[in-house]
Amino acid sequence: MRTEDIDQVRTLPLLRTMAEHNLSTLLQGAFLQRFPVHVELIREGEPADFLHVIVDGQVELYARYRGRETTITVLNSPSCFILAAVMLDRPYLKSARVLSPSRILLIPVESVRSMFTIDNAFARAISHELSFAFRGLVKELKNQKLRSTIERLAAWLVRFNSEHGLNNEIILPFDKKVLASRLGMVPEVLSRTFVNLKDYGVKVEGPRITIGDLQALQKLASPDDLIDDPAS
Repeated sequence: MRTEDIDQVRTLPLLRTMAEHNLSTLLQGAFLQRFPVHVELIREGEPADFLHVIVDGQVELYARYRGRETTITVLNSPSCFILAAVMLDRPYLKSARVLSPSRILLIPVESVRSMFTIDNAFARAISHELSFAFRGLVKELKNQKLRSTIERLAAWLVRFNSEHGLNNEIILPFDKKVLASRLGMVPEVLSRTFVNLKDYGVKVEGPRITIGDLQALQKLASPDDLIDDPAS
């Protein structure tokens, strides 16, 4: 890896607390690579060869069954995937593909497992990532099981608008098909749900979504930190 690449990846949450010599050892077999949109990075059922860390960009995790496909989640930088398969030496339970041009750090699984037993700070960072991923899964289950389709879409719009500091105008960062799958719907249901949100001041023009009455949308979504707050 180039010196400037090493300087950048050492600031990643997973790596920034490591001892300098251990970080150098970990990165010896790693490489930072650029990927264009739609490239499939990993495939469910295959063995884990690398730990993937998103340095820049956006990645979709998805799964297939009997010809059906669903989006599990969409990850932004700085995120890593799929850590559980790496640590347990198990097959991937999800596939991953690039949603926007991305730079991804690939670290061989043997290096990750070895360094886990050597560097205490790295081990703590891995434990934090795994715990964070588990809590995210529980929140997603609560979101899917406790909310109706219109409540899920409203909650996503409110959260996205807040997280990105937007002025009630959203440009979707990915296709509506991905959003539908991410929220546990088929595209036709998402379209009907957007129509139902007109009563709450939501206007859709292609990828542009305007929130005309944020207060009404927030009341419908009823945000809950134990579901919607990514930091909780």
